[in-house]
Amino acid sequence: MSGRSRVAKKSTWVDMTAFVDVSFLILTFFILATKFKPDEPVEVTFPASVSADEFPEVDAFMVTIDKDGRVFVQMDDPKARKTIAENLNETRNLGLTNEHIQAFMNAPSIGVPFTNFKSLLGMTPEQRKEITQPGIPVPDSTGGELYFWIRDAKSTYAGKKVNWLIKADNETKYPVIKNVLEAFKRNDINKFQLITKFQDAPVGTALWQTRQNPPAKQ
Repeated sequence: MSGRSRVAKKSTWVDMTAFVDVSFLILTFFILATKFKPDEPVEVTFPASVSADEFPEVDAFMVTIDKDGRVFVQMDDPKARKTIAENLNETRNLGLTNEHIQAFMNAPSIGVPFTNFKSLLGMTPEQRKEITQPGIPVPDSTGGELYFWIRDAKSTYAGKKVNWLIKADNETKYPVIKNVLEAFKRNDINKFQLITKFQDAPVGTALWQTRQNPPAKQ
């Protein structure tokens, strides 16, 4: 009787070290590269428009106006926020310390008068979320304190293409918007974008037909 050949058993163990290393590298990349969207200062129901242009998120200075007329400013660049805070601290005698300025670098949205700026930045992020900010004063056609925010932002972004943005609630009263526009005008800024909610063009219009048959890309 011939002997039965035996198949040698092979180990099924696989070294996963390289796979785990690659997975951690990919995870680390996404953590470092992801830009998280900052909290919105207030809830705003903005009007609709047929424009499909997306508003820029880089080198942007945005003024937000809620339905009660409260005005907030937002900036995407922490370094720009630092420079603006330093300029305002010097020109408006705000008495900010380095700790206050560092806090502002981590708080992209502000909606308080200058008299409350220092006390707001002295709070923890959790405390700031709990209070209701009254808004930056824009009481008349001088642009109020918003004028100084825009002035120092313009100086900070000098030499760069700045995206000036205005996002107003659909129920915002016109006098408030007029005063905000005046703050831009007094700083010789006459070109800005209004943030709206996209809606399609009316059926049958030239714009609607263009969107149904977009031109071929070159």
